[in-house]
Amino acid sequence: MEQSMSRSIEHRPVCLTIGGSDSCGGAGIQADLRVFEALGVQGCSAITALTAQNYQTIHRIEAVSLAQLDAELHAIFDVYDVAVVKTGMLLDAEHIAVISACLDLNHANKPLIVDPVLVSSSGKCLLDAGAIETLKHTLIKHATLLTPNLDEAAVFLGRGIDDVVEDAATLVMQFDCAVLLKGGHGEGNTCTDVLCEKGGEVALFSHPKQAWHGEQSHGSGCRLASAIAAHIAKGASLHDACEASISYLQS
Repeated sequence: MEQSMSRSIEHRPVCLTIGGSDSCGGAGIQADLRVFEALGVQGCSAITALTAQNYQTIHRIEAVSLAQLDAELHAIFDVYDVAVVKTGMLLDAEHIAVISACLDLNHANKPLIVDPVLVSSSGKCLLDAGAIETLKHTLIKHATLLTPNLDEAAVFLGRGIDDVVEDAATLVMQFDCAVLLKGGHGEGNTCTDVLCEKGGEVALFSHPKQAWHGEQSHGSGCRLASAIAAHIAKGASLHDACEASISYLQS
């Protein structure tokens, strides 16, 4: 039984999530690892920070040392052929630099999903201006897909959102990667997510807004990005991975 389980795990594609640990388990690496397991990929993790939080607020953030983060990343890449990397809460410019250097060495030209966690769902700022600039010029530059919500997209654009399709296309040109602009923070009863690919292809994924309470919505961006990573790891196209992941999250 154990040998059979070991063989099945060995043949599953590997996804690596890099981000913060959520003490209530609703977001961050805990949420990512649950999604990876549910979607049939093997999950690994590297932690940037420990948090004391629940779905209402973050009480404290403790940074993982740069040496520890670097060791975690290399421990994974030393033995695993990582199919897809997904990043979440990256904390600061120094942690982003360590991650970027490791991925340049071990994961160049392979799928990278960047969920730009700038502000927590409870409203706490998680990345300062200097770190955002570092993120723009390192990880996003090599990303396969960037998954900002409307507020995060506005930060990258330096202005408010005018037209979701045009603004998604602007971000694609700005960062030279595909963008899934998530519409959950928009007004109205319908949520529309916009996928704009590097070749100019645009897909709209619309669905009624769920009547989620705070605990249900906590970590929804993490779960969506990790689901996309899992589907890509299993061979799905970017469009199909986004479509399947949005359906998965809604269900």
